Amino acid sequence: MTRKPHDQFAKQYLEELLFPFSRVEISREITDEVRQADILFSPSPVAQENLKSLGLLGKMTASSCLLEPFRNQPSRTEVRNCILKLFSYFGELQRKAKRERTSLLEEDLPRLWILATSASDTLLESFGAKLELKNWLEGVYFLDESFRTAIVAINELPISNETLMCRVLGRGTVQQNAAREVAALPPDNPLRQNLIELLFSWRISVQQDRQEMTEEDLEIMMNFREVYERERTNILQQGLQEGQRQVVENLLKVRFGVLDEELSGIVEPMLQLPSNEYSILLLQLSSLSREDLLARFSR
Repeated sequence: MTRKPHDQFAKQYLEELLFPFSRVEISREITDEVRQADILFSPSPVAQENLKSLGLLGKMTASSCLLEPFRNQPSRTEVRNCILKLFSYFGELQRKAKRERTSLLEEDLPRLWILATSASDTLLESFGAKLELKNWLEGVYFLDESFRTAIVAINELPISNETLMCRVLGRGTVQQNAAREVAALPPDNPLRQNLIELLFSWRISVQQDRQEMTEEDLEIMMNFREVYERERTNILQQGLQEGQRQVVENLLKVRFGVLDEELSGIVEPMLQLPSNEYSILLLQLSSLSREDLLARFSR
């Protein structure tokens, strides 16, 4: 089977983002001929409010849907195949409703979101896809309502926090800029942390077999290289700072027999010294009195 690195990355990425909100099924088989939807998502009622944190992606997944990401512009055949998956799933839902003697309302049918890095005017016009700027952003093109389908041209999305999680699936400068925006999110932002952890694990899995790396693998790695290097540096710095803190705390315990609240309060100021002053202080610590230290660093 031909490797599709973008599919792998996109599926893992979307699964990581959506998993906290409800059940996510990867490569879900849809009966008829055996067809696989890249992502089939059905949010739980309690998750719908929290999905807003994903911006545009959260709005798209606020109800049951199929997500089909493409690294390159999809062809007409590929778009039709995606629609065929959706219609096959409609048939599955209809058969289930018939067995259970329930009704399946039109508004309850899932939508198909084709996430394309780009979509030409020719492609969009061939399917009659149009913008709905009253309710949706630039770059989101809808087919006629009965198709329950939209094509998202990621390269046309406005640059904002609302579109960030979609633009991560772009390519070239679109993905590079999105990667920088992710890195600039606050450290305690859970979406930032989840994406960076995913990036680290994906990078490791790809690098394990360098001979099998494709141009798409390399492109994604280069687009996220700045994020990866910055995060690795932060991790190393945090480890170094933690090691220095442990050294200072241990020396104070040895020198004074206990690390009480007053002494704990001067650990951070000691760590903030320039490296040469910090080194001299450690050498002098055995001759300094408690009063001298507190007087110097408690100010």
